[in-house]
Amino acid sequence: MIRTLIVEDDPIAAAAHASYVGRVRGFEVVGSAGSGTEALRMLGDRTIDLVLLDVNLPDTSGLEVLRRLRAAGHTADVIMVTRARDLAVVQAAISFGATQYLVKPFTFSAVRAKLEGYLEYRSRLGAGPVVAQEDVDDLFGALRAPVESSGLPKGVSRESLDAVVRTLTEAGAAGLTAAEVADAVGASRVTARRYLEYLADTGLAERHVRYGGAGRPQVEYRWRATGVPGGRAVH
Repeated sequence: MIRTLIVEDDPIAAAAHASYVGRVRGFEVVGSAGSGTEALRMLGDRTIDLVLLDVNLPDTSGLEVLRRLRAAGHTADVIMVTRARDLAVVQAAISFGATQYLVKPFTFSAVRAKLEGYLEYRSRLGAGPVVAQEDVDDLFGALRAPVESSGLPKGVSRESLDAVVRTLTEAGAAGLTAAEVADAVGASRVTARRYLEYLADTGLAERHVRYGGAGRPQVEYRWRATGVPGGRAVH
């Protein structure tokens, strides 16, 4: 079994991560840490093979945790988990020895693909000595196995999702209807509603009823500042 540590400060997100990992054969969650300090302590007092490490922690950056982990000689593999898409963050994670990278929001299928690729990588490591270039390529190819739809449901693209998220976050607490989001991002109302419903289902946005005027009440969507997941994917 691959002994896995979850490092995530939001307890609901941590529980979701643990649930996802627990559903993949060959993996078991042996601990959950809500801060970098706690994560390093747990890495020091128990055997851990894999860490799902969030970049944004209350006491330090996940990148700093990864750097200190490597400086202390810990060889546990690390999958960075974050909403950040800054290239510098990705480069730093790779340079500090991150094995893989998961960008929020992601679905169970995305986590499963990453973990199954990692499990294949581990099995090949134990299969015997690397004797040729092809062996090395196959070994690292297991970690680069494609994730279906970039971890997003069919019909939801990363570029359009980012545009909708940006529009909601800029609106703040005001909230926007599907029609208002459609106008802002240059999409149809049906398309905007599909993305907004996805964000609401994953817990990244909240649905509210907007009253006013003579017409029927409208549904408006507000970005959740805490990003607490509440549905099929984690933030």
